[in-house]
Order: sequence, then C-alpha cells, then structure tokens
Amino acid sequence: MDFRFCLITGPKHSGKSLCAKALNKITGGEVVDLDETMEAQTGKTPRELSVLGQDIFKKAEAQALSSALQFTEEKDQGLRREQIRIIAAGGGLIDNGEAMALLKEAQSTPREIIAIYLDISAETAWQRISQEGEIPPFLNTENPQETHSALHNCRAEAYKAMAGITVSAENKSPEEIASEIAGCLSITII
Repeated sequence: MDFRFCLITGPKHSGKSLCAKALNKITGGEVVDLDETMEAQTGKTPRELSVLGQDIFKKAEAQALSSALQFTEEKDQGLRREQIRIIAAGGGLIDNGEAMALLKEAQSTPREIIAIYLDISAETAWQRISQEGEIPPFLNTENPQETHSALHNCRAEAYKAMAGITVSAENKSPEEIASEIAGCLSITII
C-alpha cells in the first residue's frame, strides 16, 4: 500500500498542530488534529474532558485516534505516495494505554505509520505553558513547574523510544520543522 500515516508527537506546546499544518502544505495530504477530533466527537474541549477525569479524557483520545487511523481502501488508493495523513497527537498520548495499543495494532498492518517526536526542553515547554495563562488541570499540584518537568522528561524518553524520527523543535518555526521532517521522509516539496 502506498499510503502512510505520520503521527506527530511531542510535549504540550511543542508545536504539533502547527507543524502538522505546515507539513500538510508540503505533502498535499490531509491533517487530523486529535484535539479537534475529540472536541467534534464529544462536544467538549480536551481541557473540559480533562477536568471530568483522566479516564474520560483518555477514552475520548483513544476514540479520536481510532477514527484517524480508519480509512477506506478507495480513499487510500486515491492518494499519491507523497500524500500522508498527518495526525497531530496530544502531549500525553504516550500515557494512554488504549491509544498506544491502537498504534501497535495499526503498525502490524500493511499501512505504514511513522511517528515523529518534536523535541523541546522542559524549560521551553514550561515557558509556553505559563504564557498561556491557565495551568492545565493535570499540573494543578503544589509545584506545577516541578510536576511538569518530571512528567516532561519521563514522556520524552518514552516518545523517543517509540518514534521513528526525532526532530528538534527548539527555536524553529513550524515551517522549518515541517521541511526537516519532509527531508527525513524523502518527500518532494510540491
């Protein structure tokens, strides 16, 4: 099969959604943002789902990923080799057992899934989170920055272990990151 999925992963505020859109401009494929899919499927934002509880959030995230990984054969055959379904994941996907099981199952099928990890430092991620103004519910602890740093570093190791490609997203525009990813994937800019 000539179609590939490109799963863009990384910590919160690493630029996954913007990078996915920039990569889409290069490939001419299509983008699925899991946060947007979760909201469309549940009527609630990821933040609202998170407030309802991690089990509810993770179930919605796994359902969004399942939808993103489903295609009909006809649609697959209508896409050129360089067209990729680009999936922008949430920062905590690696901690979602059900979603990771879906990925492992999908990787055992003829469809090729390429996981890309956008690497940024815990300090850069924290700076972006704190500029947002509202701390995410999962960081509402006695020391949010310390909690974030520990979680960031743990997830980074897990993401790097599962990713086929790791790209530094530190101080780069989404377009620069997308161009680097395209180069790694040997995609011709259209």
